[in-house]
Order: sequence, then structure tokens, then C-alpha cells
Amino acid sequence: MSANSSPAEVFRKLARNVAERAGSPWAFLFTLAIVIVWVCVGPYFRFSDTWQLVINTGSSIVTFLMVFLIQNTQNRDTREIHLKLDELILVSSKARNDFMELDRLSDDNLAEMEQALSAARKKRSAAGETNAAE
Repeated sequence: MSANSSPAEVFRKLARNVAERAGSPWAFLFTLAIVIVWVCVGPYFRFSDTWQLVINTGSSIVTFLMVFLIQNTQNRDTREIHLKLDELILVSSKARNDFMELDRLSDDNLAEMEQALSAARKKRSAAGETNAAE
């Protein structure tokens, strides 16, 4: 099995395509049309429990599946942003490499870094320095 047809790659492509299409105006209009049809057939089915169960079950299934697909694309987007920021830090002569791969640090390490940055900011403010690029 090649890298392009691995289950992870197939899922990634599926998740990306579904997320893009699900966020489109056409998807909204299609979903709205389903709801309108469902409401219109309500009197025919005398607004029965089964009639209500159809929309409840359908929306629950779609929501359940969409959570995983959207989370996958969000995780990938976040990873891409981190890589881009890491590259900017790497090529900037004034940036500290300590900020690369922050997503891999523990919460305690992040809290320590946040406190250190806060102290440095206060020190710069007291000295009258600005954050503007030189």
C-alpha cells in the first residue's frame, strides 16, 4: 500500500473535503431544505413520535460523524500553523529558538515560560522600551 493510499491519508483527504463542503452555502441550503421538507410532512404523519425520531436520529448521526472530521482538519491546520511559525522563528535572527515547538511542552513548562515573558515585558515597560520591530 503506497503512502498516498494509506488509511490515514484517505481519511485526511476525506476529512478535508467533507469539512470544505460542509461549510459551504450549498450544504446549508441542502440542510435547510431537508428541515423544511421534514416540517411540511409533519401534518401527514400527525407529528408522531416516529416523525420526530427521524430528524433527531439523522441529526445525531451527522453531528457525531462531523465532530471527528472537523477535529481532524482542525488538528492538521493547527499543526501547519505551528510549523509555519517555527520556520519564522528559525529564520529570524532576533527570535529565540525557545519558542519553537511550544506545542510539545508540558503545561508546567508553558506556565514557567509565560511567567518569564511577563517579567521580561514588565522590565521592558519600566525601561521605556517598546515592542515595535526595529
